[in-house]
Amino acid sequence: MNPLALQSPALRYFLEVVRSGSVTEAAERLEVAPSAVSRQIARLEREMDTLLFERRARGMVPNAAGELLAAHAKRVRQDLDRLGSDILALRGVRQGLIRLVSTEGYAFGFVPSLIASFRREYTGIRFSLDAASQHDIPRRIRAGEADIGLTLSLTSERDIRVELRTPAPVMAVLAPRHPLAGKRTLSLAQLAPYPLALPDRASTLRQLLEISCSRQQLVYEPAFTSRHMDALITFAAESDGVAFSGELAIRARLRRGEIVCAPLRDREMNERHFEVQTLAGRPLPEACKAFIAHIKKEISASAEGGGGKIPV
Repeated sequence: MNPLALQSPALRYFLEVVRSGSVTEAAERLEVAPSAVSRQIARLEREMDTLLFERRARGMVPNAAGELLAAHAKRVRQDLDRLGSDILALRGVRQGLIRLVSTEGYAFGFVPSLIASFRREYTGIRFSLDAASQHDIPRRIRAGEADIGLTLSLTSERDIRVELRTPAPVMAVLAPRHPLAGKRTLSLAQLAPYPLALPDRASTLRQLLEISCSRQQLVYEPAFTSRHMDALITFAAESDGVAFSGELAIRARLRRGEIVCAPLRDREMNERHFEVQTLAGRPLPEACKAFIAHIKKEISASAEGGGGKIPV
Protein backbone atom coordinates (compact mmCIF):
# COMPACT_ATOMS: atom_id res chain seq x y z
CA MET A 1 0.00 0.00 0.00
CA ASN A 2 1.20 3.51 -0.79
CA PRO A 3 0.64 5.71 2.31
CA LEU A 4 0.62 8.83 0.12
CA ALA A 5 -2.71 7.65 -1.28
CA LEU A 6 -4.36 8.78 1.94
CA GLN A 7 -3.33 12.37 1.17
CA SER A 8 -4.57 12.26 -2.42
CA PRO A 9 -7.52 14.35 -3.71
CA ALA A 10 -8.92 10.97 -4.76
CA LEU A 11 -9.97 10.52 -1.14
CA ARG A 12 -12.53 13.31 -1.54
CA TYR A 13 -13.97 11.57 -4.59
CA PHE A 14 -14.01 8.28 -2.70
CA LEU A 15 -15.97 9.75 0.23
CA GLU A 16 -18.51 11.32 -2.11
CA VAL A 17 -19.14 7.94 -3.80
CA VAL A 18 -19.53 6.35 -0.34
CA ARG A 19 -22.11 9.01 0.60
CA SER A 20 -24.07 8.90 -2.65
CA GLY A 21 -23.64 5.23 -3.57
CA SER A 22 -23.20 6.20 -7.19
CA VAL A 23 -20.36 7.47 -9.41
CA THR A 24 -22.83 9.53 -11.44
CA GLU A 25 -24.41 11.22 -8.42
CA ALA A 26 -20.99 11.80 -6.85
CA ALA A 27 -19.81 13.45 -10.08
CA GLU A 28 -22.84 15.76 -10.07
CA ARG A 29 -22.14 16.85 -6.48
CA LEU A 30 -18.45 17.34 -7.22
CA GLU A 31 -19.26 19.10 -10.53
CA VAL A 32 -16.89 16.89 -12.51
CA ALA A 33 -17.31 14.23 -15.20
CA PRO A 34 -18.22 10.69 -14.05
CA SER A 35 -15.14 9.42 -15.88
CA ALA A 36 -12.97 11.63 -13.63
CA VAL A 37 -14.51 10.08 -10.53
CA SER A 38 -14.05 6.58 -11.90
CA ARG A 39 -10.38 7.28 -12.68
CA GLN A 40 -9.73 8.61 -9.18
CA ILE A 41 -11.42 5.61 -7.54
CA ALA A 42 -9.42 3.23 -9.73
CA ARG A 43 -6.22 5.11 -8.86
CA LEU A 44 -7.00 4.93 -5.14
CA GLU A 45 -7.71 1.20 -5.33
CA ARG A 46 -4.45 0.68 -7.25
CA GLU A 47 -2.40 2.65 -4.71
CA MET A 48 -4.13 0.93 -1.78
CA ASP A 49 -3.64 -2.42 -3.54
CA THR A 50 -7.21 -3.52 -2.80
CA LEU A 51 -10.75 -3.11 -4.08
CA LEU A 52 -12.82 -0.64 -2.06
CA PHE A 53 -16.31 -1.14 -3.48
CA GLU A 54 -18.74 -3.84 -4.47
CA ARG A 55 -19.97 -2.89 -7.94
CA ARG A 56 -23.71 -3.52 -8.18
CA ALA A 57 -26.32 -2.94 -10.86
CA ARG A 58 -27.81 0.00 -8.96
CA GLY A 59 -24.66 1.55 -7.58
CA MET A 60 -21.55 1.02 -5.51
CA VAL A 61 -21.36 -0.13 -1.89
CA PRO A 62 -18.10 0.02 0.12
CA ASN A 63 -16.71 -3.40 1.04
CA ALA A 64 -14.90 -4.13 4.32
CA ALA A 65 -11.74 -2.33 3.17
CA GLY A 66 -13.81 0.59 1.91
CA GLU A 67 -15.64 0.88 5.23
CA LEU A 68 -12.30 1.01 7.08
CA LEU A 69 -10.95 3.68 4.75
CA ALA A 70 -14.14 5.73 4.98
CA ALA A 71 -14.04 5.67 8.79
CA HIS A 72 -10.39 6.75 8.76
CA ALA A 73 -11.04 9.54 6.25
CA LYS A 74 -13.93 10.90 8.30
CA ARG A 75 -11.80 10.94 11.46
CA VAL A 76 -9.06 12.80 9.57
CA ARG A 77 -11.60 15.35 8.38
CA GLN A 78 -12.90 15.84 11.93
CA ASP A 79 -9.35 16.32 13.22
CA LEU A 80 -8.67 18.91 10.53
CA ASP A 81 -11.89 20.74 11.40
CA ARG A 82 -10.88 20.76 15.06
CA LEU A 83 -7.37 21.98 14.20
CA GLY A 84 -8.81 24.85 12.20
CA SER A 85 -11.13 25.82 15.06
CA ASP A 86 -8.30 25.64 17.60
CA ILE A 87 -6.06 27.82 15.43
CA LEU A 88 -8.84 30.38 15.10
CA ALA A 89 -9.30 30.27 18.89
CA LEU A 90 -5.59 31.01 19.39
CA ARG A 91 -6.02 34.06 17.16
CA GLY A 92 -8.94 35.21 19.28
CA VAL A 93 -11.45 34.56 16.47
CA ARG A 94 -14.55 32.59 17.49
CA GLN A 95 -15.58 30.89 14.30
CA GLY A 96 -16.48 27.44 13.13
CA LEU A 97 -19.32 25.14 12.11
CA ILE A 98 -21.22 22.88 14.54
CA ARG A 99 -23.12 20.03 12.87
CA LEU A 100 -26.14 18.94 14.90
CA VAL A 101 -28.54 16.04 14.52
CA SER A 102 -31.63 15.65 16.70
CA THR A 103 -34.95 13.88 16.89
CA GLU A 104 -37.79 15.66 15.11
CA GLY A 105 -39.45 16.76 18.34
CA TYR A 106 -36.40 18.85 19.24
CA ALA A 107 -35.56 20.02 15.72
CA PHE A 108 -38.48 22.42 15.34
CA GLY A 109 -38.35 24.29 18.63
CA PHE A 110 -35.89 23.36 21.32
CA VAL A 111 -32.69 23.15 19.25
CA PRO A 112 -33.29 26.33 17.16
CA SER A 113 -33.97 28.17 20.41
CA LEU A 114 -30.67 26.90 21.85
CA ILE A 115 -28.82 28.00 18.72
CA ALA A 116 -30.38 31.47 18.84
CA SER A 117 -29.48 32.04 22.50
CA PHE A 118 -25.94 30.66 22.00
CA ARG A 119 -25.25 32.94 19.05
CA ARG A 120 -26.04 36.02 21.09
CA GLU A 121 -22.61 35.49 22.64
CA TYR A 122 -20.83 33.50 19.90
CA THR A 123 -21.93 35.32 16.77
CA GLY A 124 -19.20 33.80 14.61
CA ILE A 125 -20.33 30.20 15.13
CA ARG A 126 -22.40 28.64 12.33
CA PHE A 127 -24.74 25.65 12.67
CA SER A 128 -26.30 22.96 10.53
CA LEU A 129 -29.17 20.83 11.84
CA ASP A 130 -30.68 17.58 10.56
CA ALA A 131 -33.60 15.63 12.01
CA ALA A 132 -33.29 11.85 12.32
CA SER A 133 -34.74 8.90 14.21
CA GLN A 134 -33.41 7.99 17.65
CA HIS A 135 -31.73 4.92 16.18
CA ASP A 136 -30.06 6.82 13.33
CA ILE A 137 -28.48 9.55 15.46
CA PRO A 138 -25.68 7.41 16.99
CA ARG A 139 -24.89 6.04 13.52
CA ARG A 140 -24.50 9.54 12.12
CA ILE A 141 -22.17 10.50 14.96
CA ARG A 142 -20.07 7.36 14.49
CA ALA A 143 -19.92 8.04 10.73
CA GLY A 144 -18.63 11.56 11.30
CA GLU A 145 -21.73 13.16 9.78
CA ALA A 146 -22.56 15.14 12.93
CA ASP A 147 -20.63 16.59 15.86
CA ILE A 148 -23.40 16.54 18.46
CA GLY A 149 -26.60 14.52 18.75
CA LEU A 150 -29.61 15.53 20.85
CA THR A 151 -31.87 12.56 21.31
CA LEU A 152 -34.01 10.33 23.49
CA SER A 153 -32.51 7.08 24.68
CA LEU A 154 -33.33 3.92 26.59
CA THR A 155 -29.97 2.12 26.31
CA SER A 156 -26.27 2.89 25.89
CA GLU A 157 -24.62 2.94 22.44
CA ARG A 158 -21.15 1.73 21.47
CA ASP A 159 -18.53 4.37 20.63
CA ILE A 160 -20.84 7.12 21.88
CA ARG A 161 -19.90 9.47 24.71
CA VAL A 162 -22.86 10.84 26.66
CA GLU A 163 -22.16 14.47 27.52
CA LEU A 164 -25.47 14.89 29.35
CA ARG A 165 -28.18 12.46 30.39
CA THR A 166 -31.29 13.46 32.28
CA PRO A 167 -34.86 12.10 32.74
CA ALA A 168 -37.34 13.00 30.00
CA PRO A 169 -40.85 11.90 31.10
CA VAL A 170 -43.65 11.48 28.57
CA MET A 171 -46.69 13.73 28.85
CA ALA A 172 -50.26 13.24 27.61
CA VAL A 173 -51.24 15.96 25.14
CA LEU A 174 -54.90 17.02 24.95
CA ALA A 175 -57.11 19.75 23.54
CA PRO A 176 -58.16 22.29 26.19
CA ARG A 177 -61.79 21.14 25.79
CA HIS A 178 -60.95 17.45 26.26
CA PRO A 179 -62.90 15.74 29.09
CA LEU A 180 -59.61 14.87 30.85
CA ALA A 181 -57.95 18.24 30.32
CA GLY A 182 -58.41 19.33 33.94
CA LYS A 183 -56.64 16.33 35.50
CA ARG A 184 -53.30 16.96 37.27
CA THR A 185 -51.99 13.52 36.29
CA LEU A 186 -53.28 10.77 34.03
CA SER A 187 -52.75 7.07 33.40
CA LEU A 188 -52.74 5.03 30.20
CA ALA A 189 -55.80 3.18 31.50
CA GLN A 190 -57.71 6.48 31.52
CA LEU A 191 -56.47 7.41 28.04
CA ALA A 192 -56.86 4.07 26.23
CA PRO A 193 -60.58 4.54 25.41
CA TYR A 194 -59.88 7.77 23.52
CA PRO A 195 -58.53 8.05 19.93
CA LEU A 196 -54.76 7.77 20.27
CA ALA A 197 -52.27 9.54 17.98
CA LEU A 198 -48.98 7.63 18.08
CA PRO A 199 -45.54 7.69 16.45
CA ASP A 200 -44.24 4.64 14.61
CA ARG A 201 -42.95 1.56 16.44
CA ALA A 202 -39.30 2.61 16.05
CA SER A 203 -39.70 5.50 18.51
CA THR A 204 -38.80 5.11 22.17
CA LEU A 205 -42.15 6.65 23.11
CA ARG A 206 -44.09 3.94 21.27
CA GLN A 207 -41.87 1.22 22.73
CA LEU A 208 -42.47 2.45 26.26
CA LEU A 209 -46.20 2.67 25.67
CA GLU A 210 -46.37 -0.89 24.39
CA ILE A 211 -44.34 -2.20 27.32
CA SER A 212 -46.57 -0.41 29.81
CA CYS A 213 -49.81 -1.53 28.14
CA SER A 214 -48.57 -5.11 27.98
CA ARG A 215 -47.71 -5.10 31.68
CA GLN A 216 -51.16 -3.74 32.56
CA GLN A 217 -52.96 -5.87 29.96
CA LEU A 218 -54.35 -2.75 28.33
CA VAL A 219 -55.62 -3.03 24.78
CA TYR A 220 -55.40 0.00 22.50
CA GLU A 221 -55.81 0.70 18.79
CA PRO A 222 -54.24 3.91 17.46
CA ALA A 223 -56.60 6.12 15.51
CA PHE A 224 -53.72 7.93 13.82
CA THR A 225 -50.04 7.09 13.36
CA SER A 226 -47.32 9.26 11.86
CA ARG A 227 -43.57 9.77 11.97
CA HIS A 228 -44.19 13.49 12.27
CA MET A 229 -44.74 14.71 15.81
CA ASP A 230 -46.33 17.97 14.70
CA ALA A 231 -49.06 16.06 12.86
CA LEU A 232 -49.85 14.00 15.96
CA ILE A 233 -50.07 17.08 18.17
CA THR A 234 -52.35 18.86 15.67
CA PHE A 235 -54.67 15.85 15.64
CA ALA A 236 -54.96 15.96 19.44
CA ALA A 237 -55.45 19.74 19.45
CA GLU A 238 -58.40 19.52 17.04
CA SER A 239 -60.19 16.41 18.32
CA ASP A 240 -61.00 14.40 21.42
CA GLY A 241 -57.85 12.37 20.75
CA VAL A 242 -54.66 12.03 22.79
CA ALA A 243 -51.05 12.43 21.70
CA PHE A 244 -47.87 11.94 23.69
CA SER A 245 -44.83 14.17 23.85
CA GLY A 246 -42.21 15.77 26.00
CA GLU A 247 -42.94 19.27 27.19
CA LEU A 248 -40.16 21.08 25.33
CA ALA A 249 -41.37 19.91 21.92
CA ILE A 250 -44.79 21.48 22.51
CA ARG A 251 -43.87 24.46 24.70
CA ALA A 252 -44.83 27.11 22.14
CA ARG A 253 -48.28 25.56 21.63
CA LEU A 254 -48.79 25.28 25.36
CA ARG A 255 -48.03 28.97 25.78
CA ARG A 256 -50.52 29.85 23.04
CA GLY A 257 -53.19 27.75 24.77
CA GLU A 258 -53.71 25.44 21.79
CA ILE A 259 -53.17 22.31 23.91
CA VAL A 260 -52.67 21.20 27.50
CA CYS A 261 -50.52 18.40 28.86
CA ALA A 262 -50.41 16.23 31.97
CA PRO A 263 -47.78 13.86 33.43
CA LEU A 264 -48.40 10.12 33.25
CA ARG A 265 -48.40 7.98 36.40
CA ASP A 266 -47.35 4.80 34.57
CA ARG A 267 -43.75 4.08 35.56
CA GLU A 268 -42.56 3.05 32.10
CA MET A 269 -43.53 6.44 30.69
CA ASN A 270 -41.04 8.05 33.07
CA GLU A 271 -38.05 5.90 32.09
CA ARG A 272 -37.02 7.81 28.97
CA HIS A 273 -33.88 9.96 29.01
CA PHE A 274 -32.68 12.98 27.09
CA GLU A 275 -29.06 12.66 25.93
CA VAL A 276 -26.44 14.88 24.36
CA GLN A 277 -24.15 12.54 22.42
CA THR A 278 -20.71 12.88 20.82
CA LEU A 279 -18.17 10.45 19.39
CA ALA A 280 -16.20 8.62 22.08
CA GLY A 281 -12.47 9.29 21.92
CA ARG A 282 -12.79 12.32 19.67
CA PRO A 283 -11.33 15.58 21.04
CA LEU A 284 -14.09 18.12 20.46
CA PRO A 285 -13.51 21.52 18.84
CA GLU A 286 -13.76 24.41 21.28
CA ALA A 287 -16.99 25.63 19.64
CA CYS A 288 -18.65 22.26 20.30
CA LYS A 289 -17.48 22.29 23.92
CA ALA A 290 -18.95 25.76 24.39
CA PHE A 291 -22.28 24.74 22.86
CA ILE A 292 -22.52 21.63 25.05
CA ALA A 293 -21.85 23.81 28.10
CA HIS A 294 -24.67 26.08 26.91
CA ILE A 295 -27.06 23.11 26.57
CA LYS A 296 -26.20 21.98 30.11
CA LYS A 297 -26.87 25.47 31.42
CA GLU A 298 -30.28 25.64 29.73
CA ILE A 299 -31.19 22.12 30.89
CA SER A 300 -30.18 22.95 34.44
CA ALA A 301 -32.41 26.03 34.39
CA SER A 302 -35.35 23.97 33.12
CA ALA A 303 -34.76 21.32 35.78
CA GLU A 304 -34.67 23.86 38.58
CA GLY A 305 -37.97 25.24 37.38
CA GLY A 306 -39.55 21.81 36.92
CA GLY A 307 -38.81 19.90 40.10
CA GLY A 308 -35.55 18.29 39.06
CA LYS A 309 -36.63 16.70 35.77
CA ILE A 310 -36.20 18.26 32.38
CA PRO A 311 -39.67 18.52 30.85
CA VAL A 312 -38.86 17.10 27.43
